[in-house]
Amino acid sequence: MSHLDHIPSTPGKFKMEKSYNNRMRWHSSLTKLTFWSFIFIGVIFLFFYRSPASQPSTTHPEPSDPSRRSLRTSSWGGPEWEKRVRTSARIRSRNGFSVLVTGAAGFVGTHVSSALKRRGDGVLGLDNFNDYYDPSLKRARQGLLERSGVFIVEGDINDVALLKKLFEVVAFTHVMHLAAQAGVRYAMENPGSYVHSNIAGFVSLLEVCKEANPQPSIVWASSSSVYGLNTKVPFSEKDRTDQPASLYAATKKAGEEIAHTYNHIYGLSLTGLRFFTVYGPWGRPDMAYFFFTKDILKGKSISIFETQNHETVARDFTYIDDIVKGCLAALDTAEKSTGSGGKKKAPAQLRVFNLGNTSPVPVSNLVSILEKLLKVKAKKNITKLPRNGDVPYTHANISLAQRELGYKPSTDLQTGLKKFVRWYLNYYGGKKAVSR
Repeated sequence: MSHLDHIPSTPGKFKMEKSYNNRMRWHSSLTKLTFWSFIFIGVIFLFFYRSPASQPSTTHPEPSDPSRRSLRTSSWGGPEWEKRVRTSARIRSRNGFSVLVTGAAGFVGTHVSSALKRRGDGVLGLDNFNDYYDPSLKRARQGLLERSGVFIVEGDINDVALLKKLFEVVAFTHVMHLAAQAGVRYAMENPGSYVHSNIAGFVSLLEVCKEANPQPSIVWASSSSVYGLNTKVPFSEKDRTDQPASLYAATKKAGEEIAHTYNHIYGLSLTGLRFFTVYGPWGRPDMAYFFFTKDILKGKSISIFETQNHETVARDFTYIDDIVKGCLAALDTAEKSTGSGGKKKAPAQLRVFNLGNTSPVPVSNLVSILEKLLKVKAKKNITKLPRNGDVPYTHANISLAQRELGYKPSTDLQTGLKKFVRWYLNYYGGKKAVSR
């Protein structure tokens, strides 16, 4: 059971033909790589060019461009601020790490930061507290972490001056990069925010990390969304990921290619984690299990999607405690980066893992469980899955993570939702009891 569950709430001829085919494949791959490289560079240049330079000890005004609304950096710098940074990042266990956690006030970031702190690692958070969903929930998570000794610096990952300052104050051994613009559907409303955070922001962070001495090892959040329109299940890390169904998925796929580039050129040790539908206490309000709970309690109808073949949509729901274990295992098995001052000295580790529960559950079943826990009958509206980036089915093959990380998810949906509902009712002041 998660520590956070108890806190009050107030991823010859033959040879010639073979050689020719190999060359053709190589040229095809090179052409594709060159094309995507130009695309990435162009997009990144665009957003860097438009990003205002930041200075320490200043407060930046709210950006007028909504695609960049997350670039919100609070005042920072000064002796007292540096003292808080050092204190939070101080290692308190033998062989512990000093970890910079981006997106620390987010759902996964809060749980990972708390787990790292409990085992004696030094932890410093970074978050911009944007308003993609209710910032007060992020502030409440911040309060939890501060009470456990984790300081969250308020700033944006595109603020290179701030990032450089943090690495100047603390020699981080690891970075857990969880900051991102999340959500599949929202990309249709505000596409620029995904490029700004998930591509330009990732590059900003990697640029600072490559120049650090020593370079940190980096574990970062990719997504199961990269599998896109892939119909082969369960999804394996070896499967194709070149058919994204949403802009969010495309930016996460771009992140994996960017990670490969910085690993190859600069020797950064990088591990990508493809998360599969994470849920649990302190979760994200834009996730179905969360807003289903809210709407069921309010007596509002909920939409349950089905495919064009009248099949129910299913997800590989993964409880937050299992995801946290996978994140920590990725950190613990991450090899050191091999560069120094922006120069690669030897090949470096590059990995990607699925972190899922490997037990897909129809969304209709999720609703049934919620009905029993809340003791309220849901008003259901069965409708066709819209073309908004959602995919009908996700299923993780976790054999690689099991073998390399010792990853073994242990929480079934019934158990996990019970913990979530208990937290939800406590946090939002609900009066209905969770069924025993």
